[in-house]
Amino acid sequence: MTFSNSRFVKQLFSSLRDLTPILLTVFLFQLFVIQQPLPELSRLVIGTLHTIVGLTLFTLGLELGLFPLGEEMAYAFARKGSLFWLLMFAFCLGFGTTIAEPALIAVSEKAAQAAHSSDIARYALGLRTTVAISVGFAIVLGVIRILRGWPLQHLILTGYGLVLAITPFAPADIIGIAYDSGGVTTSTITVPLVTALGIGLANSIKGRNPMIDGFGLIALASLMPIIFVLLYGILQ
Repeated sequence: MTFSNSRFVKQLFSSLRDLTPILLTVFLFQLFVIQQPLPELSRLVIGTLHTIVGLTLFTLGLELGLFPLGEEMAYAFARKGSLFWLLMFAFCLGFGTTIAEPALIAVSEKAAQAAHSSDIARYALGLRTTVAISVGFAIVLGVIRILRGWPLQHLILTGYGLVLAITPFAPADIIGIAYDSGGVTTSTITVPLVTALGIGLANSIKGRNPMIDGFGLIALASLMPIIFVLLYGILQ
């Protein structure tokens, strides 16, 4: 068996192990609480197998492609020594991966409908763009934090302080949307790329610890949309 096949098999069992608690929970509740037979059992089994294989391929893709790509680009920008292009790349990375996020598209459309906007498409696009800009800004701030060595907790505490200060002035119907908007930024594409960027950047700078300085970008990317969407609601 080749190395790649061996790695695939190991990841396949790992995916099965990760999904087992979910499958057991559904099965036990179906058996002891709902007490009804599972509908279309054969389709459920086939769908579960597809999920396991898909999760395996996706995880391998992250390990073989996105993580090395993010780290290598961080090294390249650090070697180039251009702060402007590094920050520009950080913003574009955050903005691009977020604006195309399917979960954000769905949430934006539902939010526009719930808000009874006269122009649902415009409201949804404005909300999506606001969240995407906020994530781009968050990644830029996170990169500057790594370069400057700022403590992460200071930025997080300051950010949530701003959230508490802004919330009373925001329209009531935007507050729930704002608080949920940070969740859609932790997508399956954004997280590995942004994490790899942070780790690669921390590794490329002398005196930086990748465990301390390389992580934390996702926390900022989840916080900033709350602030930006609250402001979006105030300015609407």
